[in-house]
Amino acid sequence: TPVMATAAIAIPSVATTPALSSCRPLIALLDENDNALKQFALEKLDGLVDFHWAEVADHIEHIEQLYEDDKFPSRSLAALVASKVHYHLEQYAESLSYALGAGNLFTDQITSGKASQYIFTIMSKVVDKYIEERNSLESSPDASPIDTRLESIVESMFTRSIQEGNIKQAVGIALESRRLDKLQECIAASSDRPGSLLYTLEACQDLGMSRSFRNKVLEVLVDLFRKLQVPDFQHVCQCLMLLEDGKAVAAVLDDLIKSSNETDELLAYQIAFDLCESDLQHFLAIVRQNLPEPAAPAPPAEAEAAAGADQEMKEASSDSNPPDSPYTSKLKKLKTILSGETLIDIHLEFLFHRNKADKIILGNIKSALEMRNSVTHQATVFANAVMHSGTTVDSFVAENLDWLKKATNWAKFSATACLGMIFKGCVKSSLDRMKEYLPKPTGISASPFSEGGALYALGLIHANHGEKIIRYLSDSLRRENSGAGAGAGDVTHHEALQHGGCLGLGLAAMATANQELYDQLKEILFQDQAVAGEGAGLAMGLVMLGTASENAIDEMFTYAHETQHEKIIRGLAIGLALVMYGREEGADSLIEQLTRDKDPVLRYGGMYTIGMAYAGTGNNSAIRRLLHVAVSDVSDDVRRAAVTCLGFVLLKLPEQCPRVVSLLAESYNPHVRYGATLAVGIACAGTGLQEAIDLLEPMTKDATDYVRQGAMLGLSMVLIQENDVRTPKVKDVRNHFESVIKDKHEDVMAKYGAIVASSILDAGGRNVTISLTTKAGHKRMSGIVGMAVFCQYWYWFPMGHFISLTFTPTCLIGLNKDLKMPVTDFLSQTKPSLFDYPPPTEIKTKQAPTKVATAILSTTAKTEARKKGKKEDEGDKMEIIKEDGKDAAEVADAKAAESKGADKAGDGKEETAKKEGEEAEGEKKDSDKKKEPSSTTLANPAR
Repeated sequence: TPVMATAAIAIPSVATTPALSSCRPLIALLDENDNALKQFALEKLDGLVDFHWAEVADHIEHIEQLYEDDKFPSRSLAALVASKVHYHLEQYAESLSYALGAGNLFTDQITSGKASQYIFTIMSKVVDKYIEERNSLESSPDASPIDTRLESIVESMFTRSIQEGNIKQAVGIALESRRLDKLQECIAASSDRPGSLLYTLEACQDLGMSRSFRNKVLEVLVDLFRKLQVPDFQHVCQCLMLLEDGKAVAAVLDDLIKSSNETDELLAYQIAFDLCESDLQHFLAIVRQNLPEPAAPAPPAEAEAAAGADQEMKEASSDSNPPDSPYTSKLKKLKTILSGETLIDIHLEFLFHRNKADKIILGNIKSALEMRNSVTHQATVFANAVMHSGTTVDSFVAENLDWLKKATNWAKFSATACLGMIFKGCVKSSLDRMKEYLPKPTGISASPFSEGGALYALGLIHANHGEKIIRYLSDSLRRENSGAGAGAGDVTHHEALQHGGCLGLGLAAMATANQELYDQLKEILFQDQAVAGEGAGLAMGLVMLGTASENAIDEMFTYAHETQHEKIIRGLAIGLALVMYGREEGADSLIEQLTRDKDPVLRYGGMYTIGMAYAGTGNNSAIRRLLHVAVSDVSDDVRRAAVTCLGFVLLKLPEQCPRVVSLLAESYNPHVRYGATLAVGIACAGTGLQEAIDLLEPMTKDATDYVRQGAMLGLSMVLIQENDVRTPKVKDVRNHFESVIKDKHEDVMAKYGAIVASSILDAGGRNVTISLTTKAGHKRMSGIVGMAVFCQYWYWFPMGHFISLTFTPTCLIGLNKDLKMPVTDFLSQTKPSLFDYPPPTEIKTKQAPTKVATAILSTTAKTEARKKGKKEDEGDKMEIIKEDGKDAAEVADAKAAESKGADKAGDGKEETAKKEGEEAEGEKKDSDKKKEPSSTTLANPAR
């Protein structure tokens, strides 16, 4: 704000010191009775106060009395001098008060163009004070009115900024002071209206303003984008999406596809793809519902009846669109895009054909670990799922079935659910893919853990696109809930299927606010079984994601106090956080309740509620609250969660997160340090930010095992898809992960982190990145939710599978108006090595053992020599008597011959070395000629 406020004021230069060494004579004049002498003294002091303020400060009360004297004619001059003295004393509030009292004398100095540090500072305080008073007036109509002197100064600032073309600074002040009238005036006066509108759209999302006022700004922007000379429908729809006005978006898209202009049709398709990126499926469903239904082909009987109808009916029917009309075809394609089917199919094809996952890495991990350790075994199975997420490549599973069968009970549940990550997006064939593991209709269960994991896997496959699978999951859960298929008294059996079914249903029905599904999950919650109840509580939050449903909040919060199971409380705590996703200040009352609760698990949920409600806003009050809890709460879990959630609040400001948590990363408390590693990983995911790497790398050698685990996970998130050329540190990081995995003395928790981190670096066949925002800078709902639940792996490993929701393919795909991929090329103005895949792991072959000459004692050599009648003068030396069947004498003769030809051999070697040197030099020259090109031609689809 200070920068915006003083945009029209140049940075002042340092003034020269006046000749006077003291201003005591002038101060003495203030005691005279003559007002003219007092005025003269004040005029001189005004010019000297910057250099003699310490001397004047001793008499500040006298100057203030002159200002308060209504009969003194130069009160404003006294106020100005007093303001400057207080400024030098760094008493800025008093300085601002007297500056306003100076009236025109102060404003004349602003407009004179002779800027000083005093003017620069006080103007920033003027803007801050004005913004503060405007915000308090907006929030509380009973607040005292704004000082008219303050308002007049700000008004003059707006006028000057517009005249001088400083539109962005004026827009910033207008937004922070909630002046919509000035915002419209600034944009109307701008010479680059589209640019000013885009800046405003970006600023209103990044300034951390209240949700209600931001919606008012977005409504203004929608109107202004429409009134441009060439209406910007793309940004109109983005604003309407943020306003959650699906009906208006449907109207815009319908108008575009009705146009005969092909560009408008293509624009409608591109807008639909952009909307799909945000993963707001409940919003996209509203858009689809508000689009007209495509005309269906008429049945033969109706066609005959229509043929015999009178002429008037024909004319009336001609106004509607026949099934084969161009409009109907466009409408079908538009709805297919909005359903997500087109995008899913394209991504599946891309990830399958471009899969570069390195199975040698998985093989090395598998061979380096102990077979009996279930934690590392489970980590390796999970690593395979991450590396092949969305590729549909399950060859590692097929090749290691015997090894995978070592997983038992909940490890088997997790291993089966990993198939959902591998087949993520196979929404058309999910039941066929998982049919071997799903519960049988007969009710006879071979492995309840596999069946529960399979239901969870279906949810992961259909995450946020579950229209076609919700009914199946709901029926399976209802059948299991009624007792069908459960063994007599087998509660664990029952829980495994219920837990997997709840998680799968929550994923498939994410943000649908389906009351029937919510009630079904509530029934399972009320059975008060620990594991099933945890899944039900979390799934209830997923179904009601972002709705802020008062009924859901009341029921979940009440039951969290009634149950005795910590797992159920934790599931409900995270579920409550999800219900408040994106609600910002609307979540404050629930946050207050949770953070003041006696139960540390609910306070833990309160931290995640802050993270979800204010995700991506950079809200200062949310950050302050999290920092306060991070250093004050008595529970280590709550402190860890508070630091972790800083990453969610700052996910749109990744460069700020390392600076915010840098001191926390050096905390004595290892839980706080762990939270700092995840916070940086979440906020800086996929950025390769050097500040984040510098903070995390030393923490991989922390004394505490789980801090090392968090540091490795955070590093992998930051460095996902980076290669050695773009980020040289990647090679060292990979080597460190490998050394941790192979170190037999390393702690299991650190090994778990290294295994999972290695897989994240190469996630999705090295073709995906972790993305919590879209390319347009909007929040990705499924990505943020997936990351929040992934963090719960600390308590329950199967929660880690939610990381698959954060993955987004890094691809550039061109389509034509028929939504087909044409054969075309893209030109990338970068060196090929900058974005190349990392080189595949080399298999180190073992060298064949070399034959070692046989050595014997010297006495044996003497004996052999005497047998042949030869005298040995050097009998004390060690000799070699056998070499490929030759005796000692023959060997000696051979050595003598070798020594004679040594000189000749040496000459030959020198010549050979010289030739090799010349050849190497020639090859170097050739390589210099073949320099790496500065651009790359990429075929469609491109990585």
